[in-house]
Amino acid sequence: MSIKHWFALSRVPFLSVLIAPYILGALYAGAVGSTIRGQVFWLGLAGALLVQLIAHYSGEVYDLPEDRLSVKLEKNFFTGGSQVLVENQIPVRKVKTLIILVLLAALLIGVVLQFYYRSGPWTLLLGLTGICCAYFYSKPPLRLVNRGIGEILIAYAFGWLSINTGFYLQAGRFDALAGLISLPVAYAVTNMILINEYPDYPADKQAAKQNLLVRAGKSKCAVLYACLAGLQVVAFFLPLAKGWPLVSGIFYLPVICLSGFLAFAMLRGSYKDRGKLEKICLGSILVNLGTVLSYIAGLLWSCSKCITWI
Repeated sequence: MSIKHWFALSRVPFLSVLIAPYILGALYAGAVGSTIRGQVFWLGLAGALLVQLIAHYSGEVYDLPEDRLSVKLEKNFFTGGSQVLVENQIPVRKVKTLIILVLLAALLIGVVLQFYYRSGPWTLLLGLTGICCAYFYSKPPLRLVNRGIGEILIAYAFGWLSINTGFYLQAGRFDALAGLISLPVAYAVTNMILINEYPDYPADKQAAKQNLLVRAGKSKCAVLYACLAGLQVVAFFLPLAKGWPLVSGIFYLPVICLSGFLAFAMLRGSYKDRGKLEKICLGSILVNLGTVLSYIAGLLWSCSKCITWI
């Protein structure tokens, strides 16, 4: 057991899926007149990352049967977990203990933010919804991934919740435009989780894991992927019509091209080829990050001088 094993178990590169939306929300709060409080920003980001780590660790522990099967059936870089527990590099009992410690640390941060920094009365509730999504996504008896709503919860947690938490902690209120910019991010992250279910499909089906792909099948979910890609592009431009900096649309053009290419690849069945599927998994992550970064770039291009930090 070493640091590299804990690093792999934490799946650190995937934390960017939450970091970027959170930053977007905080920057938008600064752009509409709230002074960004540095301590609140960093503490909130730490709490959000702890919540995501709960999801990672819980998935590693409670998806262990499927992850073992994935190694034998159809494993690629983006799925099957970290394989740390599969290879017995860290004891499962230690990870279960770590989940509880991380959960308590996240709750403590929420308490400090709400009652010491007075970030707003909804702070703890926002954090608790994220913790519930993270902890019970894989963990029995709820095991939300088996109830046909797992993908919806992912869209909520990494779309609406991450952006609006970043905004709320700074502004102390909610904002309609912040909700609107979360829509394309939610669509993109749904496609990201959906495509990552493809390599796991044989293992998940054998283990009776009832996620969306197992329920609907590969061909129907390929159509769904293409539809979500289209909705994501349409949804991206809605905030621009409501006052978001138009220059964001220019930064978004490469993302549109990539998203369209991936949707076309799914419709023509490229997911049947392991090599192509791995590239689609990577492309889906880039589309998600590219969507968020396009909004951030447009905001900084137009409003950087009006954003203040303390």
